Amino acid sequence: MYSDCDQTTDPDRRIRGCTQVIERGKREREKNRSTAHYNRGIAYGTKGDYDRAIADFNRTVEIDSKFANAYCNRGIVYANKDEFDNAIADFTRAIALDPKSVEAYYHRGIAYTRKDEFNRAIADFNTAIALVPKSADAYYHRGSAYLAKPDKEKAMADLRKALEIDPSFKDAKFLLELLPHLLKQD
Repeated sequence: MYSDCDQTTDPDRRIRGCTQVIERGKREREKNRSTAHYNRGIAYGTKGDYDRAIADFNRTVEIDSKFANAYCNRGIVYANKDEFDNAIADFTRAIALDPKSVEAYYHRGIAYTRKDEFNRAIADFNTAIALVPKSADAYYHRGSAYLAKPDKEKAMADLRKALEIDPSFKDAKFLLELLPHLLKQD
């Protein structure tokens, strides 16, 4: 039961294992129930069952209001539902609980980008990059935000950096190849 709840390869098996832990109720330690809701929420999110994922993350933070990753993962689910204000609120809460949460800064930056709040997005990607300087994804998304502003020179520098870190990054390569055509239009 516990091993099924902790494994990550099969979301259905994980859901079954975590449900068994949760159904034990008060016979199970609170920490284990919180972790089971969290793990099941991740499994539901992986399957695209966002409402069930949110319900499990809600239960997780009811049990443990300082579980930063639960807020972050609930934020990711909200973002997948295009509920960016809820997502940003959860990422902000995760950051308040864990100021070094690269994932929360990174995903909040993406949410801000989706809301066309590019300066806020860039600030979050700056923090993510400061925390993990070899994050090709953070450079790519910051470059995309610069491109949308538009600041094509900074976009080009970030896309080049993303490709330097990960030469197989197809989206960065595509945008970098597209940029000279966009620069001609200016």
